[in-house]
Amino acid sequence: MKTSKARNALGKYGEDLAARRLTETGMTVLARNWRSGRTGEIDIVARDGDALVVCEVKTRRTGAFEHPMAAVTPAKAQRLRGLAERWLQEHGGAPPGGVRIDLIGVLLPDRGAPVVEHARGAA
Repeated sequence: MKTSKARNALGKYGEDLAARRLTETGMTVLARNWRSGRTGEIDIVARDGDALVVCEVKTRRTGAFEHPMAAVTPAKAQRLRGLAERWLQEHGGAPPGGVRIDLIGVLLPDRGAPVVEHARGAA
């Protein structure tokens, strides 16, 4: 039980850093941890100009087995596209700028500042 609490805290911290980064780059965060029934959740839904952006956030400590971005498989990307469709159905359809899926990788070193990488249109 303890490890899942620690992992949840790590994930929430990474999502906080990611949301801050998006806001700093001029994007507007519309929702965090948006759930659609049992099909899953979108970590962050944001607006970038006239585009809707669905963000998947992956947080890892340095020295972890894989880079955070490697955790998004083709199946995960497909699920994100489905979740984006559901968001649009519930929130009035696609914006003029369309929908983009971004990945944000957060690496937490043992010492020093976290590294936040933002890949636009990655999935």
